[in-house]
Amino acid sequence: MDLHDKESQDGEIVPVVIIGNGPSGICLSYLLSGYTPYLSAEASHPNPLLHSKLGEQPQLSLLEQDLEYLCEGLEGRSSNPVAVLFDSLLLPDSDFGLDHTSPLEWRYEPERATPHLVLGKGPPGGAWHAMEGSMLTLSLANWMELPGLKLKDWMRDKRRNVRNDRATPAEIASYYQHYVSQMSLEQNFACGTTVTSVTRQPGSQEGSPPYGSSVSEEVPFSLLAHNVVLATGTHDIPARLGVEGETLPFVCHSFWELEAAICRGELDQSSDPVLVVGAGLTAADAVLAAHHLNTPVYHVFRRSVTDPGLIFNQLPKLLYPEYHKNLRGRSSPSSPPSHTSSSSYPGYLSFPRCRVVAFRPDRKCVLESESGQRTVVQISKALVLIGAHPNLSFLTDNGRPLGIYPNEPVTCRRNPIDADPFTNSVLAADGPGLYAMGPLVGENFVRFLKGGALAIASDLAKKRREGGVRESGDVITDRLLDGRATTHREVVIGS
Repeated sequence: MDLHDKESQDGEIVPVVIIGNGPSGICLSYLLSGYTPYLSAEASHPNPLLHSKLGEQPQLSLLEQDLEYLCEGLEGRSSNPVAVLFDSLLLPDSDFGLDHTSPLEWRYEPERATPHLVLGKGPPGGAWHAMEGSMLTLSLANWMELPGLKLKDWMRDKRRNVRNDRATPAEIASYYQHYVSQMSLEQNFACGTTVTSVTRQPGSQEGSPPYGSSVSEEVPFSLLAHNVVLATGTHDIPARLGVEGETLPFVCHSFWELEAAICRGELDQSSDPVLVVGAGLTAADAVLAAHHLNTPVYHVFRRSVTDPGLIFNQLPKLLYPEYHKNLRGRSSPSSPPSHTSSSSYPGYLSFPRCRVVAFRPDRKCVLESESGQRTVVQISKALVLIGAHPNLSFLTDNGRPLGIYPNEPVTCRRNPIDADPFTNSVLAADGPGLYAMGPLVGENFVRFLKGGALAIASDLAKKRREGGVRESGDVITDRLLDGRATTHREVVIGS
């Protein structure tokens, strides 16, 4: 898309601008393009209470119903009620490995469409394109799919054998890019752009946060929007331990650095152990990657192995056996006992309730337990995979005032953006019209971030029905392509 075509002319304002073109932004674009979910007349839901509620007003689309009422009494693997609701409707009883048909039917109703623009640095799919080439399979294919296009069916068209219903990141990235084309959403996407500022016009009373200028072909320009959705994800800036020696060349902060080392033949069964720091799925995948090479692993994390807060403890054992088998192995004698089960991976040694104190140039790492006991281990490579921070440099103070703890950096786990659970509107915004979704509000799984898209689309539909969309804007956003231009111009339309 030519971004110049989207620049505001003569006071024209884009109703919705979405910053981020990963699965969050793509799903919201789908809902804003007129694709509308209804309860199918022939379908039933395995939850009789939810099915009864949906049947009370079957003529209304899901976007017109009271989401808070529908969410009452539902339980699931997300703390967000709308995420649990939408996941239950798209994938009924999926946690039990069942493949119930969704009770939803999707109707294309172009009269419901809301003009919008999705901004992204790369092609549709966001950070998934940075993961291309991974040897590992990740979540179940149907958990990664977006409404209206079965990922499993799409995969079968690409290859003959779909093993264990799993997909590689490369396949997922390709699917998301194909989804945008298949659903005819391309006209809403402006790729190759980087947002540089989001500011609200001083003195405005209502409407959306101000949205500013961007650059196409190194020429700055501005856009105005009624509503701005933050959907950037949190993979931009890897989190660091802040310990001595963390900048040494054998210390990495990206899973893909491990893959590069594997491709270069630097690791095998005779290597010194790889040290993996962290207890999220990325760290777990790094352990499994080393396991495929029979390379020994030291796994360091702050929690107990049995802590229910660990992400891999939240995954069904039936569907994710490798995490439960390989990450419940032998623990270090210097670590507090946390489990007794044996590991199918004999080269795995865990250090639960421990932290890294320092890395040394001779490839030794100093570990410390909760009791203060220190252990020095010899390693070949260290992977510090303790999460990442979003790049919110386009917001005032990097978006800190929007977090649950406004004096700390925004992170997906410890300090997500504080948003209303039923609308995803940002609670600490300096006015209405600012939303956040996906990892920015703590939703790290694709199957659950779709709920944020439903919540936002529903709230925007409500505004539209109530005539709440203003005819003049107060949002300015400066966007800079590839960081190559250094000047911007601001265009402001008052209320």
